Parts: sequence; C-alpha cells; structure tokens
Amino acid sequence: MGKPSQTYQGTIFPWHCDHMGHMNVMYYVGKFDEATWHFFSSIGLKGQKMRDEEKGMVAVEQDIQYKGELMAGDLITIHSEIVEYTDKSVKFRHEMRNVETGNVAAVTTLTGLYFDKVERKAISLPDDIKANLKNVSD
Repeated sequence: MGKPSQTYQGTIFPWHCDHMGHMNVMYYVGKFDEATWHFFSSIGLKGQKMRDEEKGMVAVEQDIQYKGELMAGDLITIHSEIVEYTDKSVKFRHEMRNVETGNVAAVTTLTGLYFDKVERKAISLPDDIKANLKNVSD
C-alpha cells in the first residue's frame, strides 16, 4: 500500500446525528462516498470523463468498522489508500479521524469495478489509470 492521502474534510452537523446524539451510520457512509469520488479523481477516474465515455465505477463490496463516536461540531478528515488492484477492480481503504482528538472514528474498505454503462459489464481499467494506481501504491 502507498501513503494515504487526504480525500475529505468536513464538520459533523446536528442533522447528521440521531436520537442518541452521535452521527448516524448513514452519514458515515455518505462522507466515505464523498471521499471516494475525490480519491477516484486523484487517480484519474474523473467524473466528467467517465460520464462522457459512459464508463463508471460500481461498488461490489464494503466493510465498515466503527471505532468511535462523532458528535455535532466535530471536525473530521478522511485519508484514503490503495489496498490492491487488478485489471478491472480497485480495493481501497478510507480512515475517518476526529481532527481535534486524532482518534479514528471509522474505517471502511471498498472494492469497486470499472464498468461499461452501455454494455453493463466490468471492463479493464485504462492503462493510464493502472499506471497511476501503481504509482500511488508503491
């Protein structure tokens, strides 16, 4: 794996919190998803280009570990790194931290497939993306 890079920073707002006073799981997933798109863009999987070429990434697996609670007003960052990649897939990990305490709030590992939206099937990642993946995972 390569060095993690920051792919998200934000704030926990009261509407992210449930009746128990901490951030609800649906918002962890949402913030991880936002980090994912920044991460993809950083390796060359840019949204506009994928839309123009009718390509995309589809999630096929996700594992989340909740490590600590986040409350309204907490500041967070997410750092992302490659776990592994194949000809058609990318497995990556996000770590969400509370900025002020440094504590890990949650970790997720996802696997995505590069996908042809017209053919409706997984296809090989472009060579330039594979080169970028190699560079960030070394």
